[in-house]
Amino acid sequence: MLFNSRWPRIARFGGNGVPFRFHGGARLTGWLAVLCLQGVAMANTDTFQLQGEGTLRWFGLKIYDARLFSSDHLAPERALQQPFALELTYARDFSGLKIAETSLDEIRKLTGVSADRAEQWFAQMQRIFPSVKSGDRLRGVYEPGRAAHFYFNNQFIGSIPDAEFARAFFSIWLDPRTTKPDLRSQLLGRTPSRDP
Repeated sequence: MLFNSRWPRIARFGGNGVPFRFHGGARLTGWLAVLCLQGVAMANTDTFQLQGEGTLRWFGLKIYDARLFSSDHLAPERALQQPFALELTYARDFSGLKIAETSLDEIRKLTGVSADRAEQWFAQMQRIFPSVKSGDRLRGVYEPGRAAHFYFNNQFIGSIPDAEFARAFFSIWLDPRTTKPDLRSQLLGRTPSRDP
């Protein structure tokens, strides 16, 4: 399997994959909170396989390599209806602030997000996204209808449990109206990457 022991497993509680309910309004702390944030109800990423890959360039400068993983082939028209993981391997240094700003700019181009919601999303991304250097990997795991989970160099760094945000964020790459149509096609396995 492509996702081996270096990729954190997603825990499942209970026979039906639904997390245990905690009574009395108790707050989860410590490692239980971490498990919850990692998406206990999410499909196990160990089953994911590489679907497509490509490279983003800006005026000829390589920004990052992107790879899309999924358990089932993502048809273009249903790409945002199934779980998947998108991994970016950066070729240049960027601050976490710059990554959050660029992400929000792209989201605004694709959605009618309100100013208040955009501000909230920006604050959440800014808290989670780290600064990156060449060779660093930032991976997002999409849990449709629930959340987006983020990993930095294979370490879990946070989740945003907002279905609307999760769809809007991954639309940056997979929405038909993306500003990166060639990269979208490569990620969905529809055209070969031009880069070695």
